[in-house]
Amino acid sequence: MVERMGGDREQSASAARAGAAPAPPGEDTPQGEGRTPGENRTGRPEEDPAREGAPAPGEEQSREEGLDRPLPEKVRHRVVVFTGEALGGLTMAELPAPLRQYARFTPQRRAKFGGNAMAAALESDAVFRQRIAARLRDRLPELSAALDDGTPPPAADPVDVAAAAYVLRPAGWAKLVAAAGEEAQRAQAERAGEEAQRELSRLREELAQAKGAARDEAERGRRELDALRKEFDSAQRKLRSAQADVRRGEAAVRKLQGELEAARGAASAEKAASDSEARRLKSRLAEAESALETTRRAAREGRSVEDMRVKLLLDTVLDAAQGLRRELALPPSESRPADTVEAVEPGRMSPKDVAARALSETDPALLDQLLALPQAHLVVDGYNVTKTGYPALPLEKQRLRLLGGLAVLVAQSGAEVTCVFDGAELAAPVLLAPPRGVRVLFSKPKQTADELIRRLVRAEPPGRPVVVVSSDREVADGCAAAGARPVASTLLLKRLART
Repeated sequence: MVERMGGDREQSASAARAGAAPAPPGEDTPQGEGRTPGENRTGRPEEDPAREGAPAPGEEQSREEGLDRPLPEKVRHRVVVFTGEALGGLTMAELPAPLRQYARFTPQRRAKFGGNAMAAALESDAVFRQRIAARLRDRLPELSAALDDGTPPPAADPVDVAAAAYVLRPAGWAKLVAAAGEEAQRAQAERAGEEAQRELSRLREELAQAKGAARDEAERGRRELDALRKEFDSAQRKLRSAQADVRRGEAAVRKLQGELEAARGAASAEKAASDSEARRLKSRLAEAESALETTRRAAREGRSVEDMRVKLLLDTVLDAAQGLRRELALPPSESRPADTVEAVEPGRMSPKDVAARALSETDPALLDQLLALPQAHLVVDGYNVTKTGYPALPLEKQRLRLLGGLAVLVAQSGAEVTCVFDGAELAAPVLLAPPRGVRVLFSKPKQTADELIRRLVRAEPPGRPVVVVSSDREVADGCAAAGARPVASTLLLKRLART
């Protein structure tokens, strides 16, 4: 990178000495531009047929002449344009190596991308400059002839004269270039002076107009100020009168506000007292209505529940008596006074008496004996049974499998069966069609299935056989204390597997 930066600085210095601006940043240096024109890659002079022979006329004299300052920008641009237009008439062999890559470009693109390279080649390669001069003589013969005679046309553009003199290199060309630069600067200065004079005239006219407008505006402002002063004096008088009226009005308003506040205080006190009395009366009325409704509901529910319990107990007693009569094969007998004496009849069984028989707690026959009791009610803790027997299945399939087995058990035993599932965590109601003879219940939100089972047991009348299937010790103990017979979930699973 250091070498490349050094090469760029050397190229910029060479271009400056040749009167050309340095190449713009980012523009790739053409291949071979780092070599001195006329040399190959090995440093030896390249053979060029055009270099053989004597130098052109005036060449030795032009070598002695030179520029003491860089070419003016306009002259340099015109030289690059002339060179770019003449470049298309040369062959690849006649072109210096750095310019060959621009040979296929249009003249405009040559001037744009190869301007630095062409300026450097004109300055350093005399043969190339002679070839460009020949093309320039063909294009501008009159101007070339005048320059060779040392009498440039007075009406010609100084920039064209300087550019042609730089390429043709006639006697005194450096003075022509310097004179063109000075003429261009003088013309530019004259144009700048004329523009400044026009701008100064325009600014003076604008200043005069602004001064006249300012005087008119000041006069109008004074008139408006006088009118505003008169209006202000009149407004002040009206304001003082209005302020007096306002003070009198404010005093009257304060008096009315005091009276209004007093009236509002009295009205608020009366309203508060009436609201308090109304709330007290409404509270008493609500309490009376609630007590009345509670009394009515308790009377209705109590009567219906008690009637149901008595009827169910009566059916249980009758079924038990009939079953006992069938088992004992007792003949019909008339009632005796001794029959009215309350005692325990022999052969009558209860859920607790079944346990006295020689059956294991895991024997499915024990469940059959319990369900054979009159009006037996089987309450099943659903998820406790399914998660004990087949926990890998989804909950929906667990419910369907258990209810299918319970339907078969109902058909075989004829007992009342209630299956309870925990519904406290359900996100939506369960769409389920219970099988015939099986009652399916889900617990309410914020209530567990264990609480619902204990409520079902407490709802049964004393004396009815109730069997609860659950392996939960808390549920089993609570149901046993309420008079039910608890059995393990494995016992029901074995019984259902047998069917």
